[in-house]
Amino acid sequence: MIVGDILKESIWGYAVITLGILAIGVIWFFANTTRTDQHNYNLLKETTEAAMYDALDLAYYRETGGIRIVEEKFVENFVRRFAENADLSNEYLIEIYDINEEPPKVSLKVSSAKETNTTGEIVKFNITNNIDAILETKY
Repeated sequence: MIVGDILKESIWGYAVITLGILAIGVIWFFANTTRTDQHNYNLLKETTEAAMYDALDLAYYRETGGIRIVEEKFVENFVRRFAENADLSNEYLIEIYDINEEPPKVSLKVSSAKETNTTGEIVKFNITNNIDAILETKY
């Protein structure tokens, strides 16, 4: 009788430890996904802004006083800056939907594939971030 009670208590101890390890795994998985999404969003926002400033057409500004960006220069700067700061463990798909040179406006979408095998089978899902950016000035 005493041995049976001890076994019941030890099984409960194993169950609590197993559930604790499982809970830590689930928390780690969601924290990693949230970190990836936040990293992608901040990278997209900062890279878009910097690439728009780099792509300003200064000759056009000197002649007319208007603000315009050069499409090819924007794409080149955006891809270069994004690649320099991207997480190497992810695959990225960059889609540029719209670039207006005057007034300066861009529409982008960046998707990254994330996969996990916590359940024994590989689960793959996409994290997608969109941005529509307009370059504004004081004047």
